[in-house]
Amino acid sequence: MTTSGVSLGRLLLALDATMVTLVQAPRGLDLSVSSAALIDPDDVRLGLAAASVSADVFLLLGVGDREAHQLDVLSWLLRQTAPRTPAAILVKDPSDAVVARAVACGTAVVAVEPRARWERLYRLVDHVFDHHRAAPVHDSGTDLFGLAQSIADRTHGMVSIEDAQSHVLAYSASADEADELRRSSILGRAGPPEHLAWIAQWGIFDAVRAGDVVRVDARPELGLRPRRAVGIHQAPVAARRPPTFAGTIWVQQGKQPLADDTDEILRGAAVLAARILTRLAAAPSAHAVLVGELLGLRDGDREVTELARDLGITADGRPTVIGFDGGGTTPARLSDVLALSASAFRPDAQVAARGDRVYVLLPDTGRASVPSWIRGTIGALHAELGVALHAVVAAPPDGLSGAATARAEVDRVLDSAARHPGSLGPVTSLAEARTTVLLDEIVALIAADDRLTDPRIRTLRDHEPVLADTLRAYLDAFGDVGDAADRLHVHPNTVRYRIRRIEDRLGTSLADPDARLVLALTLRATG
Repeated sequence: MTTSGVSLGRLLLALDATMVTLVQAPRGLDLSVSSAALIDPDDVRLGLAAASVSADVFLLLGVGDREAHQLDVLSWLLRQTAPRTPAAILVKDPSDAVVARAVACGTAVVAVEPRARWERLYRLVDHVFDHHRAAPVHDSGTDLFGLAQSIADRTHGMVSIEDAQSHVLAYSASADEADELRRSSILGRAGPPEHLAWIAQWGIFDAVRAGDVVRVDARPELGLRPRRAVGIHQAPVAARRPPTFAGTIWVQQGKQPLADDTDEILRGAAVLAARILTRLAAAPSAHAVLVGELLGLRDGDREVTELARDLGITADGRPTVIGFDGGGTTPARLSDVLALSASAFRPDAQVAARGDRVYVLLPDTGRASVPSWIRGTIGALHAELGVALHAVVAAPPDGLSGAATARAEVDRVLDSAARHPGSLGPVTSLAEARTTVLLDEIVALIAADDRLTDPRIRTLRDHEPVLADTLRAYLDAFGDVGDAADRLHVHPNTVRYRIRRIEDRLGTSLADPDARLVLALTLRATG
C-alpha cells in the first residue's frame, strides 16, 4: 500500500476552523502531507526527540506563548530537518517572530485554538491520514466524519456525533455562528457548566436516550442556539434485550433555518451511525489490522516486509517491543494516551491494544533511551491518571520479523507478574525476568497436576504448618541454618531441631539434591 498523503488544505479543512486557523502558507495548501509528530520541549532538552524529525507536520506542545520558548523549539526543528523543510507547524498562540521565521523557511504556520486538547487534535490528524490511506478491503464504511458532513449538507445545520459519554467522535464544518457549547465540545473540553446544567434540568439527555428526535429551543441568555438531537441505539447482541444507547447526533442551527425534513434525516442518520459504530467495534482500522498482524495479535499471511511497507516503517532497524499493563486498573483510554506519548518519542511508533494491555512497537530505536522514556511515561501517567503501570521490554534479536515472538514473550512476563503482584519492578526487560517467569510457569504446571507434587508436603502443611514453613526457609537459604533462622526469626538450634523432625516425618534426607528439588517445587506449587 503506497501512502501518497493528503493535501495540507484538506487536512486543515478536516480539522475545522473551531480547532485550527491557518496563519500563513508560503508554499500553498497543495503540499502533500502523510505523517505528523509531536515535539515536546522537554524531549528536545533531553535529546529524546531527534527521531521525530522525519514527519511532515509538527505539533509543538508545551511551548506556551513565550516567544523565546517557541523560537528555541522551532530553531531546533529547522536544524534537525534540514535540508528538508517541514510542511507545517501547529502551535498555540504563535508569536510574530515564529511566524516570520517559519514562513522564511517555507513552512506553513497553523494556529491551534488555545483551549484545544492536544490528544484530541493528534487523534483527528491521525484519523485523516489513516482514513486516506486505508485500502478498500479494510474500509468498512466507518467514516463518521463523512456522515456528519452529509447530515449537515442536508439539514443546513452544524453536526456533531457523540458517544454515550458525550465525547465528540466526529463533526461537520463549523460556521461563524457556532455557539460556545459546540465549540467547547469539539475542542475536547466540557461544555460551560451553566449550559450542561440547563440541558440536564430540562431532561434533554433523558429524552434523547428514550427515542425520538428532540427539539431544543434557543436560550439567548446562555448563548445557546436552537438545536435538535437524536439518540443512536445499537441492536442488542442477545435476543429480547432492549437496544443499547450508543450516543447522540446533534444539529445546531445557524443563521439559516434547518431543513423541513430535518427530523426524518436525523432518524435515518441515527440508523447509519449505529451501523458505523457497530462496524467500528467489530472491525479495527486498516492501520490497527496491520499492526496487529505484525505483533501476532491477529492472524495474517502477509510477509513482514510487506507489513512494514504498508505501515511506512523500516523493516531492517533495531526494533523494541514494550508491553504495558495496569494490573486490572487500566483506564479505557490508555491506548490513546500511550499512542500520544510514543508518537512524541518516536514518530514511527506503532501501538496496539488487547484487553487491558497496550503494546508499543518501536521499529528502529537507534540510540534512543527507551527505558528512560518508559519510566517517564509511567511516572507521568501515575501522577496524572493515578494508574500504576508496569512495562516489559523486549528487543527481538532477529529484527522486525521477531516482533510477534517478542510480544508473546512479553505477555509471558506480564502474565507472571499478574499472578504474583510485586514480583517485578515497574520496568523489566525480558532478560531480567527470564528466571522468574520460567520458575513461575514450571510451578504453575506442577500445581495443575496432583501427580507432579509430593503428597508428603501436603500432609506436612495440613498437620504441622510450622515445619512446612521451616522447610521452605531452609531450602530457600540453600541449607544455611543461620540464614534460615534469620528468615524465621528463631534461634539456629531451633531450625536444626525442626530439620531433624522434618527428615523424620518425610522419611528422607535433605542432603539429597533430588529430594531438595522436588520438595522445593512442591512447596511453591502448594503454597
